[in-house]
Amino acid sequence: MDWSAEAEKQLSRVPFFVRKRVRKKVEEEAISQGAERVKTDHLQSSKRKFMSRLSSEVRGYRVEQCFGPSGCPNRAADSSFLVGEMENLLQESDMLGFLQRNLGRENVKPHHEFRVSIAECPNACSRPQIFDLGIIGAREPDVHRESCTLCGACVDVCREGAVCLDDAGPSVDTESCIKCGQCVDVCPTESIFDARQGFRVQIGGRLGRHPRLAREIPGVLSAEKVLLVLKRCADLFLDQDPGRVKRFAYVLDDYGLDRFIRELASEIDSVSQ
Repeated sequence: MDWSAEAEKQLSRVPFFVRKRVRKKVEEEAISQGAERVKTDHLQSSKRKFMSRLSSEVRGYRVEQCFGPSGCPNRAADSSFLVGEMENLLQESDMLGFLQRNLGRENVKPHHEFRVSIAECPNACSRPQIFDLGIIGAREPDVHRESCTLCGACVDVCREGAVCLDDAGPSVDTESCIKCGQCVDVCPTESIFDARQGFRVQIGGRLGRHPRLAREIPGVLSAEKVLLVLKRCADLFLDQDPGRVKRFAYVLDDYGLDRFIRELASEIDSVSQ
């Protein structure tokens, strides 16, 4: 379809990786209006429809999950229970109402939402490290050295070099271990076993002008404790100054990230196992 020079100029400002898709949508818009040539008006009307559709899809929160439930061989924990519970908790907190009251109903966009990402293994393909709240499946190993046959399978499989083997059997460096559970899977004598299975939790990740990876809360948490963390994070997000709504990472900066992590760790420890 033919494009005017000005329309082509505006299209050239669209990021290259979505330009082809935008071109198709704009041409569909022009055809729907009975035009034979794309003009800048068609670009603008397509943009208005896109932004309207975007606003209608905003819920105030978003919970994303990796492909683990579909059969990932690296799956370290089952998050099926968590997804529904998290969405219920966030819906009940009325995130969308908070954003609409303080930003204006028409001004709430996806980047304003409170975002959660769940990865069922430390490969973290759903990028939990850059979300407001990141959940990573974890299997914390421990050892029975007496039954070890010194086969070395655990050492060979560990890409972090966290497993060491001597004449007495295996040992695990807890600082290097990312709790993937692969050493447990390959051990033929169960000398390395799952001491705890659950989730690592990270908070305060962000991209944008000042990117930062999320900070991890100590320990491997049960699903119930993950929900406790989510509730505390949601409460802090909703307690921010309504005059200037910020992303959760910046809310944490104002409150004190280290302070908040200490408070969470203390509250988690006070909850019975």
